[in-house]
Amino acid sequence: MSVKRETPEPRWAAPPPVGGWTADDLDRLPDLPPHTQLIDSSLVFACSQTVFHSRAVSCLSDGLRISAPACLEVVSRFTIDIDRGNRPEPDVVVVRADAVESLRQTRFPASSVLLAIEVVSDDSVTRDRETKPVKYARAKIPHYWRVEDQDGRTVVYVFELKPATGAYTSTGIFHDRMKVSVPFPIDLDLSAIAPRRRAADPQ
Repeated sequence: MSVKRETPEPRWAAPPPVGGWTADDLDRLPDLPPHTQLIDSSLVFACSQTVFHSRAVSCLSDGLRISAPACLEVVSRFTIDIDRGNRPEPDVVVVRADAVESLRQTRFPASSVLLAIEVVSDDSVTRDRETKPVKYARAKIPHYWRVEDQDGRTVVYVFELKPATGAYTSTGIFHDRMKVSVPFPIDLDLSAIAPRRRAADPQ
């Protein structure tokens, strides 16, 4: 009779006894789930992606790439270094082109980021509305967008960092079309994020 061997716990199942995980640990720990983030020295895992989330990331990334000047890069779902205990992964980031040093790099410094975008999921509401904006503002990221699905309609909340206060202030709420001038001129058709409706079969 064979005895089934128990699968050992991964190394990341138990955090370090002092200080928690660090930003460097995301590159060193084996077998981490894809798109693992570090928030306040704790590992945060991604939930299953919805159609809305996937389409929003694709549409925003494609639209920004078309509009971005050559001195900027648009990258999807890529971690940024804020400090030792925080390495979040925005759904879309716009960075200075010189931040891309190698095709093998795994993160950008927060100082290179001009715009961070979060597409809200059921499990990320508090992080995207409260936790991450505070951290992005402290890292002096000039622009933050939060994208939400409101009953099948895409809504983008736009924020800009005010140097005098070190906090974000709302500069607009967009539904079907988004047209802004910063961090560069952008004109996006937000209705394209909604799934295409099947035409009714002919009778």
